[in-house]
Amino acid sequence: MNRKWAHGAIAALVLTLAVGTHAWGQERATPKPKDAGPAATAAEPSADQADKDTAELAAVAIKRAAKANKYMFVLAYRTEDEPTKAARKILAAVMEKCADRALSTTVSVTDPLERGFVGEYGLNRAPTPLVLAIAPNGAVTRSFAEPLDEAQFDTAFVSPCTQKSLKALQERKLVFICVQNDQTQHNAEAMKGVREFAAEANFAKTTEIIPLDPADAAEENFLKQLKVDPKTAEAVTVFMAPPGATVASYTGETKKDVLVAAAKKAAKGCDPKSGCCPAPKKPANPPAQPPGQPQPQQPGSAEKKL
Repeated sequence: MNRKWAHGAIAALVLTLAVGTHAWGQERATPKPKDAGPAATAAEPSADQADKDTAELAAVAIKRAAKANKYMFVLAYRTEDEPTKAARKILAAVMEKCADRALSTTVSVTDPLERGFVGEYGLNRAPTPLVLAIAPNGAVTRSFAEPLDEAQFDTAFVSPCTQKSLKALQERKLVFICVQNDQTQHNAEAMKGVREFAAEANFAKTTEIIPLDPADAAEENFLKQLKVDPKTAEAVTVFMAPPGATVASYTGETKKDVLVAAAKKAAKGCDPKSGCCPAPKKPANPPAQPPGQPQPQQPGSAEKKL
């Protein structure tokens, strides 16, 4: 899917759920620039030369990380300049601390072999160096632009439901996060409208239903971002739209007609160029980032914002 950048969380949802408001290493060592050698006058390696240190294409590396249930940090760069060298150094330090949870790789945005990956993620227009954090399920959870800070990388690791939400939003789907468990009331009533909405021909292929147990400690931060009390006595349904806007939140019963009206209202207020309307699979704009995070700016702006 097309994910474009930005700054810190994907500046997803990288955005207002990133999404709060608006529309959301492999086992080998992190590649490092080639040693210039003892000769003081040795030329700096070009981006293409440095990229030869990468043993596999980024797409392959990401699949390998997913198979190992690890995140992948992708360092994208154009030239082997000082900012790129500094980014490599920071990423190497990060990998020493989180090798059990993530792998890393590098991508030269000018490498013809990486044209597909670069185009898919919009890196050809992104400011570099830039690091993308990609979850095991393929969702971009954050993007980090220079100057990089080791502490930033901790925010790339998000909960399972956050990953699922980001993935769906970045695929330009409408998302229903259904917060309920065996302790909440009106669960069936809360699901009725959602299921009927998802069964509609106009929405069937572009709707994702994500159950979330409010008692799951791993989802505590996500619930906070969604503004849902983890001790809620009633089922709560949060309706989100790409790239990461919260359309509405419902306590208890949901009705299909109300959800359809909310979806239409949200669509009317969306700019097709923003990527907020469900449509073709690969998003043309930056993915949403976790709720509460700033949204990435669009390509061409001074700064951007998984």
